[in-house]
Amino acid sequence: MADTELAYMSAHEALDLFRRKKLSPVEHMQAMVARAAEVEPKVNALTNTYFDQALAQAAKAEAKYASAKRTRALEGLAIGIKDESFIKGLPTTNGSLAMKDFVADTTSPVNAQILAAGGIMHCRTATPEFSCTVTTHSKLWGVTRNPWNLSLSPGGSSGGSAASLASGTSALCTGSDIAGSIRIPASTCGLYGLKPTFGRNPADSPFNLDQYAVDGALARTAKDMILLQNVMCGPHKNDMVSLRPKLRIPTDVQPIKGWKIAYSPNLGFYEVSEDVRRNTEAALDVFRSAGAIVEEVDIGWSADILDGALAHLEHLFGGSLRELVDSDPDIFMPYTRALVDGGRASNAARFLQAGEIANKMYGEISKIFARYRLLICPTTALESVPADCDGVSDEVRINGKKVHPLTGWIMTPPFNMLNHCPVVSAPSGRAKSGVPTGIQIVGHTYRDADVCRAALAYEDIRGSEFAKLESRPDFRG
Repeated sequence: MADTELAYMSAHEALDLFRRKKLSPVEHMQAMVARAAEVEPKVNALTNTYFDQALAQAAKAEAKYASAKRTRALEGLAIGIKDESFIKGLPTTNGSLAMKDFVADTTSPVNAQILAAGGIMHCRTATPEFSCTVTTHSKLWGVTRNPWNLSLSPGGSSGGSAASLASGTSALCTGSDIAGSIRIPASTCGLYGLKPTFGRNPADSPFNLDQYAVDGALARTAKDMILLQNVMCGPHKNDMVSLRPKLRIPTDVQPIKGWKIAYSPNLGFYEVSEDVRRNTEAALDVFRSAGAIVEEVDIGWSADILDGALAHLEHLFGGSLRELVDSDPDIFMPYTRALVDGGRASNAARFLQAGEIANKMYGEISKIFARYRLLICPTTALESVPADCDGVSDEVRINGKKVHPLTGWIMTPPFNMLNHCPVVSAPSGRAKSGVPTGIQIVGHTYRDADVCRAALAYEDIRGSEFAKLESRPDFRG
């Protein structure tokens, strides 16, 4: 089998072949290492790499499969881990010159669970500085590009993870999501990404206590996304808000016939491109063909809810990064300084107002959920923005109308405000630029299994974005 086919093989298929001794974890890892040598100069999705160590670990996994010993859920798979969480004894840079020499003395809970399940961390994946924006570039690591169109961004802040998966340089990848940082890159790179219910996956202090923030999985297929999520989730001794009992989500396709699904084309206030709108409506037809009943609804939201989201994020990032940025402002990216500057005006009243806005939003959407099992809307209002867009000074237009360069094209923050509503981003098609678009499948609070079941049923009919050679990225620019 060609290296490219191995590199794009689903995690589930690879595990099956490992167990049947039809494929070695070493061969699989070698294919992704070779793929990285080929595409990384173009894409720049990876930061620190550990290929030699990973190949040695893959050899141990191979021996384990050969001996017929019991193997673990991720045994021998190459997992790209976002360069913001910790692995004890190894660097974590958070995409910042301020952390270029930092070495972690602990391992983050989700990473510990991945490694305990036999996953092999072969690389760290790029993130914007401190995950402060929704494109992926930094002074430390440079610009990460979208494999489908190198002039455009893979999104952020988990952009390196998404670009790695779309490039075929990881089998699975981790991400985190505080304003859409899993779902945006999933959308722009043709992937599946889950923002789980807050607390479903354990996290590090202090962000484990921020209800906008969650860790989650990205993958090329819905089934693979669930595989990684089932490893990442569960209660943890160091995270008092991690939910128990552990939720195991089925990976088999189950019917959604008769499910009532609400559809909002713009959440009430976003300007949405024609490509995104067309692809979203095509995705709705897939759900209809699965027997679901899809109806357009008016949620009743307005653009001022984004002021609440920004107030929360500026308060949080401003408070956590202000001292660091003020010590040497010139080494930080403009988007980081802008977020910190916004936080300088923050106060308790403004922070509490963000919570009141979220409660009002939930009061409105709960009326929708009283009648429908799911809500579907686009993930982003535009397929992407230029790869080096900083979200501060760049001009972004949709349908000829100027929108906010950070919040105007992403339709994800409202569901971080509704922190207990799980969301899957699933691919919906491709725009004229060649870059994919996505839909958000939004569930009732704590109903992670519902959004994953819907994603599986959708993918079962639609097929995989990466199954055929001609449907994979061509790295044009």
